[in-house]
Amino acid sequence: MAELLTQVPGDAPARKRMSPRKRALCFRLVQYAVLLAVVVLAVININGRQIQRVFFRLDLIDETVGVHLLTALKNTLAYTAGSFVLGLLLGTVLALMRLSQVRPYRWLATVYVEFFRGVPALVVLLAFSMLPMAFKGMKIPFEPYGAVWTALGMVVGAYMSETIRAGIQAVPKGQVEAARSLGMRSGMAMRKIVLPQAFRIVIPPLTNELIILTKDSSLVYVLGLTVSGFDLTKYGRDLSFKSANLTPLVTAGLCYLVITLPLTYLVRRLEARAKKER
Repeated sequence: MAELLTQVPGDAPARKRMSPRKRALCFRLVQYAVLLAVVVLAVININGRQIQRVFFRLDLIDETVGVHLLTALKNTLAYTAGSFVLGLLLGTVLALMRLSQVRPYRWLATVYVEFFRGVPALVVLLAFSMLPMAFKGMKIPFEPYGAVWTALGMVVGAYMSETIRAGIQAVPKGQVEAARSLGMRSGMAMRKIVLPQAFRIVIPPLTNELIILTKDSSLVYVLGLTVSGFDLTKYGRDLSFKSANLTPLVTAGLCYLVITLPLTYLVRRLEARAKKER
């Protein structure tokens, strides 16, 4: 009895705890069970015929592919490519301004970047499309491409500038100092030594920006474009309204995968290559 009264609670035999590996296994089994339950409920409750009638009508797919889909695809690529080139040039200039020793340059670049990163791209696109209404006699060249390139290029340039600036700062300063010691001017060292290495570093994130820009080009649907200027979203949207069915919009939307999937694969390859080089 005395031994029982003097026994300390901490002396009690410890319970066997589940090892981390077993806990992870149990958690994984629970996840599989939840996923299986969701799939079973979806199979039971989803009406396959109704989905096929609303989203995948074969006659509407044939009509969508056979009319102006190729033109819309070309326009989407043109909107994306032009905006990306303009954004890349603008982003490089802004990145150099952000890193400049001249304070007004840094202030202007900072205000620009913060403004266009904070304003929706849709608002910028609408504003540029309405500029001729504000300034009489003003004409935006290469319509409708000019307004889209300028608006989306200014927005994506603000994002690219931060990526390029990070790439420039990632280049070792010793290389610049070595170039200066050889008599190379700072501008030439930036063009021939820093920027080539910086762009090699930021190729994967810039490719991601290109993928995002491809999808953002769908905002062009808000502009009053003719059929020859339709992008994929505008083209599919108009056909969907005409047929009162979502099949044309889904068909046009799947074309974005034709553009973005190869780019996504390219990003993965570039990132894997960059890891090997490190």
